[in-house]
Amino acid sequence: MPTFTRRLSLDVPAERLFAWHDHRGAFDRLTPPWQPVRLERFEGIRDGQRAVIKLGPGPLALTWEAEHFGFAQGRQFNDRQVRGPFAAWTHAHRMLPDGPNRSTLEDHVEYRLPLAPLSKVARGFARSEIDRLFAYRHRVTKEDLARHAAYDLAPMTVAITGSTGLLGEALVAFLTTGGHRVVRLVRSREAVNRYADRKDERAAYWNPSTGEIDQAALDGIDAVVHLAGENVFGLRWSEAKKQRILDSRVLGTRLLADTFARLDNPPPVLLSASASGFYGDQRDARVTEADGSGSGFLADVCRAWEDATAPAMDAGLRTVHLRIGLVLTPRGGFLGTMLPAFQLGLGGTVGGGEAYLPWVALDDILYAVLHLLATEQSGPINLGAPEPVTQRVFTKTLGRVLRRPAIMGVPAVAIRTVMGEAADEMALKSVRMIPEALVNSGFSFAYPDLEPALRHLLGRTT
Repeated sequence: MPTFTRRLSLDVPAERLFAWHDHRGAFDRLTPPWQPVRLERFEGIRDGQRAVIKLGPGPLALTWEAEHFGFAQGRQFNDRQVRGPFAAWTHAHRMLPDGPNRSTLEDHVEYRLPLAPLSKVARGFARSEIDRLFAYRHRVTKEDLARHAAYDLAPMTVAITGSTGLLGEALVAFLTTGGHRVVRLVRSREAVNRYADRKDERAAYWNPSTGEIDQAALDGIDAVVHLAGENVFGLRWSEAKKQRILDSRVLGTRLLADTFARLDNPPPVLLSASASGFYGDQRDARVTEADGSGSGFLADVCRAWEDATAPAMDAGLRTVHLRIGLVLTPRGGFLGTMLPAFQLGLGGTVGGGEAYLPWVALDDILYAVLHLLATEQSGPINLGAPEPVTQRVFTKTLGRVLRRPAIMGVPAVAIRTVMGEAADEMALKSVRMIPEALVNSGFSFAYPDLEPALRHLLGRTT
């Protein structure tokens, strides 16, 4: 039976390494974003507990069910496939002490491909994919643990809006694996019960449209990260869509801020999302937090969005406006939308290709949030990579990482014909946003350069 072993040295005790894995969120953090995988059920990593995941898109997804065994507190746990795509799969996760403050993570896998011996032709491919998987897992494990160890925060309880979105789910996983608890603010009373059995998560109800919120759930918590908002992506914006974009941000922010102003024991810090759209179209001018707002619909939305935090600021909360750039992950958003065309060799620039993109790797958003929870920053914070690039550079880099041609081009007039106002607000806009305040506060990016960031996110490190 083929075997695979990979080891990673870490500057944390074995007990902390084990504790990181002993959370539901570890599955999300360790799942490569290029794989269509979702966790349907997770019971835990103790003997006899199971996890059920789906591999693949929608109705075509395969079920993989694994059962855990060989649990040893602080040292190891194992899982074996009960049903799934392999003929056999057993995975040992070992946390080996290397002195009081260091450890080694050892992943040892024994597997057998289906249809053996006919599957011999697939062995090379399977081996390379397993190696690609664990290379990603070890990068994330090392960086996540290093970030948490650097701040060594006492366990916090953090409320998160937009917690089921792309960024919100990742933040929940990152914080809980670091030993913190999360309160998800959800818009369905039924959804509150969905999280009742999780050891490091719970949920509370809110509805910005009706002004309802479970005020008691926010009293005495340590921080709030407000991410909720209508998705701005779309071919065309109707007036109704634009109103939803505005209302979803302003009404929700105002509801939170007004609630905090009334609480006897409000959270001391509010990290409230905004966006790089605050600056409008700036062409090739570098913009920092010292620069004012630009013009256009999204700039107007961002100003109103940030202004809606005023009651919280007046109540004494340390308030940070997260001006988030284009978050890169294959799971969705900017990169996820364009990836299929690039994988087919149909990628290229939009307009002249000179517009600057304020990109940022998703993991760096998570690390920046932790940094801002741990430090005393307030006011606007640009969350974009230190070196934004032009659309032409982005296109060439992504094509090179995927080993696909990226020579197609769409004229600006064609984009405007299809997208209308949204074309100039998104596809053709240039924002050369610099994270000056974040860098000056001592934050270091894990993925400051575009090509290494894309290679990490797409598993193309070789």
